[in-house]
Amino acid sequence: QVQLVESGGGLVQPGGSLRLSCVAAGFTLGNRAVGWFRQAPGKEREGVSCISSGDGRTTYADSVKDRFTISRDNAKGTVYLQMNTLKPEDTAKYYCAARPAWSSDCRGIPRQYEYSVWGQGTQVTVSS
Repeated sequence: QVQLVESGGGLVQPGGSLRLSCVAAGFTLGNRAVGWFRQAPGKEREGVSCISSGDGRTTYADSVKDRFTISRDNAKGTVYLQMNTLKPEDTAKYYCAARPAWSSDCRGIPRQYEYSVWGQGTQVTVSS
């Protein structure tokens, strides 16, 4: 079964950090761009960050630039999202998603329709 599994979410105080992980099962991430998305209650899902395969180029939404860092370990089939200086407005369910096989580039901030495999999400809550 082809799937992605996210982990690492939780409750953190403002200014804190979390690292999310996204692991592929049943397929290889090595030749695909991978993105992170988030969805807050009552809001649409939005693209947060993307990392290309091969050259590892990255893109970030303005709202997370300089605070979040996306990375990947193809040998482990895992993509990470390091989130620092977290704010209450970062509270959301975070999803990782992979583009179709051999779609290796991010093409800017990730857009949902470009991604074909999704995880179930992990909740991040930033609150004091």
